[in-house]
Amino acid sequence: MLSGMAKTDEEWMREAIAEAREAERRGEVPVGAVLVRGDDCLARGGNRTIAECDPTAHAEIVVLRAAARAAKNHRLEGVTMYVTVEPCAMCAGAIVQARVDRVVYGADDAKGGAFRSCFEVLASPVVNYRVEVTPGVLAEECAWLLQAFFAARR
Repeated sequence: MLSGMAKTDEEWMREAIAEAREAERRGEVPVGAVLVRGDDCLARGGNRTIAECDPTAHAEIVVLRAAARAAKNHRLEGVTMYVTVEPCAMCAGAIVQARVDRVVYGADDAKGGAFRSCFEVLASPVVNYRVEVTPGVLAEECAWLLQAFFAARR
């Protein structure tokens, strides 16, 4: 990256993929997320449900919690979340509550996605806050991480 140039969606997604790979090394489902304001990374992380014995410790929740604590504010306006898989309903609800401006995700989640695959939490006209969503960034690489992880366990 040239000095003074903002990172692209693909570059930030590669950082989320690195977090997903780290989660996989810890034995977690390989989902990673990065929370960004401008060109500053506010928080990064991966799934921690097994390590923390916490069903809510999805990558999205992990980074929202870390950024909110650092900001000392439950509202995170002006941020973009990069996540390797389409957020589930729980994570989508948390994204709305935190007032995240934009979500960029990689792979669709046919069994639990809450943007367009199963539910439309992030796209619903009745939700009190609108989130801009950019799906499909590095989708094949993100999907492969999950497919390889689950194939190795069958």
